[in-house]
Amino acid sequence: MSATVPLNRTPRVIPGFGLTLGFTLFYLSLIFLLPVASLLLFTVSMSWHDFVAAVTHPQVLASYRLSLLASLAGAGINLLFGALVAWVLVRYQFPGKRLLDALVDLPFALPTAVAGIALVTLYAKSGWIGQYLEPFGIKIAYSQLGVIMALTYIGLPFVVRTVQPVLADLEAELEEASASLGASRFTTLRRVILPSLLPALLTGFALAFARAIGEYGSVVFISGNMPYRTEITPLLIVAKAEQFDYHGAAAIGTVMLLSAFVLLLLINGLQAWASRRA
Repeated sequence: MSATVPLNRTPRVIPGFGLTLGFTLFYLSLIFLLPVASLLLFTVSMSWHDFVAAVTHPQVLASYRLSLLASLAGAGINLLFGALVAWVLVRYQFPGKRLLDALVDLPFALPTAVAGIALVTLYAKSGWIGQYLEPFGIKIAYSQLGVIMALTYIGLPFVVRTVQPVLADLEAELEEASASLGASRFTTLRRVILPSLLPALLTGFALAFARAIGEYGSVVFISGNMPYRTEITPLLIVAKAEQFDYHGAAAIGTVMLLSAFVLLLLINGLQAWASRRA
């Protein structure tokens, strides 16, 4: 006699909710929770005075400011131009489209150190592009502008790949109906397209920002690593560890972890609000 599935149960491909949930929790704990917990416990072993002194040093505060502002600037640039790239890839057919679509994923595959060297080759004073910017007083390599350039480069795919499928599923008939009712292009963009894309745009912004806040390899080559000017926080953490100041590195890392968590929590709240509104 063949086994029958009870009517009140839905057959599942992977049986056993308890088993799969346990494996999920074990995997997340091993990969994420344990490293974070060990960092926090190591930081807690410091005295409050030492912790405050480590995280409020003027050099550390300057690195906070540069890392956060440059990451926000890079994510903001990608929010605008990444959405534009996604629009072109979805709405238009042109020669070389597949090549352009593949190039978007290049920052995923290219080692960050190679990306940093490539950016220096382009934007240094004697670089292919930098030599033409130097007469106008525009300095990209070994400046804060170079840091933003590197963070923009590594964050672009996150916005494009987040917005692209949502834009592909957006029905063109809605835009045609808006135009037939007399709405201008700007009104159609503001009232029809943007509300549908807003959750994806915020998700792409959050992913690009989270990727930029912890970036090290590409920035270390193009920034020049000048204290108080172009020194990012991940580089400062590495420098502390190389000097065997593990408590200082852990304290700075804890501040960056908490700051990134709060910012991502705010962005996720905005994303939830945008989804409900859409």
